[in-house]
Amino acid sequence: MAIIDELRTPLYFAAGTADLAVQQAKKVPGLIEQLAAEAPARIEAVRKTDPKVVQEKVTAQAKEAQATVQSKFADVVGGLDTDLKKLGETAQDFALRGVGVAAEYAVKAREKYEEVAAHGEEAVKAWRGEVAEEIVEIAVVVEPEETKAEDKADDKADTEAEGKAEEPKAPARKTTARKAPAKKAAVAAEKE
Repeated sequence: MAIIDELRTPLYFAAGTADLAVQQAKKVPGLIEQLAAEAPARIEAVRKTDPKVVQEKVTAQAKEAQATVQSKFADVVGGLDTDLKKLGETAQDFALRGVGVAAEYAVKAREKYEEVAAHGEEAVKAWRGEVAEEIVEIAVVVEPEETKAEDKADDKADTEAEGKAEEPKAPARKTTARKAPAKKAAVAAEKE
């Protein structure tokens, strides 16, 4: 049974992903309307912005970033210990931390996978329920007429079968083949 569950889980995951995508797609028209309403104001704000002001802001941010990177680099280089043993321990510590972080992300990914698969299972159950309800509705509408016709046909077939079983069979008659006159056969052969 566990093998079947393992085979179903990816399918439920796919169904859950599709259902979540549909839910997100339903939100798109509202977002488009909102952006369309905001677009003229944003375009006007960009038109009114002075390019020199934007260039000055970008230049200032670039200088700040460069200064930050240089100070961090100087701190790292200044803090480097030339002791190889300590560097080896630090490398091992980083490797162990990396393995721990990778394991943590793997656990989180598995949990999220199972959540989406559970959502997919619920979505499939909902879809099956909707289909089943539609089939029941169709059956209620169509079935009474078909059932009556089928019941009459079944009753008639049952009655005929019972009547044939009770009636004695007449002996089969022996039939003899008649020979065609030779003259007619000759005429037919000539026409061919």
